[in-house]
Amino acid sequence: MALEEYRRKRDFKKTPEPEGKVVQSKEPERFFCVQKHLASHLHYDFRLEHNGVLLSWAVPKGPSLDPKAKRLAMKVEDHPVEYGQFEGVIPEGYGAGIVMLWDVGTWTPEVADVEAALKKGDLKFTLTGYKLKGSWVLVRTGGRYPAARTSPDGGRTWLLIKHRDQWAGDVDITEFAPKSVKSDGDFEDILAEDVPAVWTSNRPAKGGDAGAMLATIIERAANLKAARSGAIVAAPPTTKETKDTKDTKVKKVKKAVTGTKARTVKSARAAAASKKKSTSKTQ
Repeated sequence: MALEEYRRKRDFKKTPEPEGKVVQSKEPERFFCVQKHLASHLHYDFRLEHNGVLLSWAVPKGPSLDPKAKRLAMKVEDHPVEYGQFEGVIPEGYGAGIVMLWDVGTWTPEVADVEAALKKGDLKFTLTGYKLKGSWVLVRTGGRYPAARTSPDGGRTWLLIKHRDQWAGDVDITEFAPKSVKSDGDFEDILAEDVPAVWTSNRPAKGGDAGAMLATIIERAANLKAARSGAIVAAPPTTKETKDTKDTKVKKVKKAVTGTKARTVKSARAAAASKKKSTSKTQ
């Protein structure tokens, strides 16, 4: 079954994720989404609707609008179509962390036979989303890419690449438009709705940048909830850190989880062009 691996990895008594079923769409345009997922590591889950499920790739650095950037995309298990609207907190188990609906829209194949393209490892398509638009390609590397050679599952290793068109550019869309298209919130806003009790003793991310990011997000979420109730909460540090180490981590977190309201790619490119023009005038 198409969703057998998806269901095998999850305990639906503990996760709010949908159990789902295969749903064939009669629409000519197909659904796509990108979910920003802070689990053991921050990554972006890129999903395309096909044959009643969401074909899924985990993109560690997120999509890039720069055609020169070849973003590693690891093929993972198919997900149910209704998962494409999921945003929330996975308290424990597989994928424990925070899931944000970062982009959503439709996709159109640029090939006559999607199955043949997937088998070949060269799927070209057009996206019409809030943040991602225009022509793209997913290419299976076959072990040629350095990351694939170190992976036991080289066949799972693909590259997500933006084609050159009016929607391409050098704007870092993940930093320029970091927030949810569903709630217009950031990770702390999503977490403020439901901080899992199990995280008190067993958080999904403890060390490294992801651990530092999660610790800061939990603190911000606590302050958001406290502000709503009229109280002030200062969450204690979760690890023994020197001031210099903590300051460094907080700077990284601020860079990763703050930003302006999500805007379209076209607006992003216009803003970047305006900034460049303004800089040249001052020189």
